[in-house]
Amino acid sequence: MTPVKTLGILTGGGDVPGLNPCIKAVVDRAVDDGMEVIGFRRGWAGPLNVNPDDPSEDWRWVMRLNKAVVRKIDRSGGTFLHTSRTRPSHVKPSDVPAFLKDQFKTPDPQTGLVDMTPHILRVLQHLKIDGLIAIGGDDTLSYAARLHQEHFPVVAIPKTMDNDVYGTDYCIGFSTAVTRSVDLITGLRTPAGSHERIAVVELFGRNSGETSLFAAYLGGVDRAVISEVPFDIERLSAFLLDDKRANPSNYAIMTISEGATLAGGDIIETGEADAYGHRKLGGIGQITSDMIKKITGENTIYQQLGYLMRSGAPDSLDRMVAFSYANLATDLIANGRSGRMVALRDGKYTHIPLSTVISGIKRVDVDELYDKQNYRPKVANMLGKPMFLY
Repeated sequence: MTPVKTLGILTGGGDVPGLNPCIKAVVDRAVDDGMEVIGFRRGWAGPLNVNPDDPSEDWRWVMRLNKAVVRKIDRSGGTFLHTSRTRPSHVKPSDVPAFLKDQFKTPDPQTGLVDMTPHILRVLQHLKIDGLIAIGGDDTLSYAARLHQEHFPVVAIPKTMDNDVYGTDYCIGFSTAVTRSVDLITGLRTPAGSHERIAVVELFGRNSGETSLFAAYLGGVDRAVISEVPFDIERLSAFLLDDKRANPSNYAIMTISEGATLAGGDIIETGEADAYGHRKLGGIGQITSDMIKKITGENTIYQQLGYLMRSGAPDSLDRMVAFSYANLATDLIANGRSGRMVALRDGKYTHIPLSTVISGIKRVDVDELYDKQNYRPKVANMLGKPMFLY
């Protein structure tokens, strides 16, 4: 077992509260274990843009991390290393860094994209990094799995406010996102009640409707639409009209995942696909709000929470999980274990093969947690369930 002397760390994909505490905990633990730590800026875009033949430019994409550098970063949200949705194995020819144009000028004939993994491995060798911790969602971690296939030591930490990384019950950022959502939904009751309207709140959530489900469950909303279950707008409108009439303040409120679909309809996507093939979601809430108004004759409020869900400092639960994941991941690296992803399962910390992250899609357990006939959260049987209901 060769001990890791220099540890790399990066954050990719969407920012979430809890990333900075996680980075800090990794650095503190690694330094105590005698490692040097190098942070890559902007996720996988960091090593992609490092030029080993011009070390003077390294500072633009990497930074040396020690306890002094990270001392205060856990007091704020987001990631001080910054982030991107870069996929080094699928780079458009136009996005290949200028200094690599001659070397990587022949794209794959089927995809039209360039695989720059050989350059990533060269950069890691150039910086003398012999172990890497990648913090991200399933997209970011899918490339970490690729590096593991190339026999580079890597350990993954799952984060995403959607809580949809396959193989773990919990991802850093989920608790704070739900907390923010519940607070904002509670605040929205004021104008909804004052104007006696039906409020439609759209939350992030592409494949998994957990944010909509849990925000509705904890916020006590009238109805919740999730990504996993297409909905009938006529039936939903009738429910909301009944909910409004039954409310002494004469209003109703519902949540909806951005990845939700009308029965027989398609997911609402706009713009160009990113490096992982995802187009921008959003707008199903507006469409639903307009249709509810047309069907019921009632005025509506449409509110897209969007980036507010992932803003600000993390709550205590996300701090706890961030610290715990960081320590577990750093211990794995220090002990020569790689190709693993730290995880929570049944309320217990563990680690699983990194390949798990690309072996499936995590979705809401509809039978256990959702009443799809009435569009409401429902816990079928609480007895024996762990804290996260999985």
